[in-house]
Amino acid sequence: MQDAYFYEPAKGHGLPHDPFNALVAPRPIGWIGSRGAEGVLNLAPYSFFNAFNYHPPIIGFSSITYKDSVRNIEATKEFTWNLATRPLAEAMNQSCKAVPPEVNEFELAGLTAEPSRLVSVPRVAETPVSFECRLSQILRLNTAAGEAVDTWVVFGEVVGVHIAAHLLKDGIYDTAAAEPILRAGGPAGYFSVDPSQYFEMYRPR
Repeated sequence: MQDAYFYEPAKGHGLPHDPFNALVAPRPIGWIGSRGAEGVLNLAPYSFFNAFNYHPPIIGFSSITYKDSVRNIEATKEFTWNLATRPLAEAMNQSCKAVPPEVNEFELAGLTAEPSRLVSVPRVAETPVSFECRLSQILRLNTAAGEAVDTWVVFGEVVGVHIAAHLLKDGIYDTAAAEPILRAGGPAGYFSVDPSQYFEMYRPR
């Protein structure tokens, strides 16, 4: 048996940096666009994000504390997801700056708020992939003991999908060509996707 480091999270990890985020990684980034009840736009990246259902397609992100994105989506019932790519990495990073609710992060990051087709919330014009979403549910997390945690998971049904035409090769979406970036954990870690890492493995029948 190989030597292993064990710790109980409730008692602390005892390491220079909490490894949890790095262990569950790399993680896709939920770059979420929303609009407040007063009309102010918000754009923020969330590293706890993923897709959860095919039909209908449902995505979700988790907000540690009740942040502006959650408040906005609860009020308007709509949001957009925008693919964070290597060329947009710096802009994505700027959009996570802690600023007052009245600050428009689209403008802060130098991005274009492109009107969506089916929802009132705009998407990032510069990204090659974005989703238009309608709120399906907001879930507050609990501990195993049933105690409420100050973390909120927002689920949304994808009602519209935008894909840059050059990313469709013979009708198949080329993931690597979009240059998505993923959160790697640690204070500043990210990964990008490279075509050399691609392989195929079919499910056993």
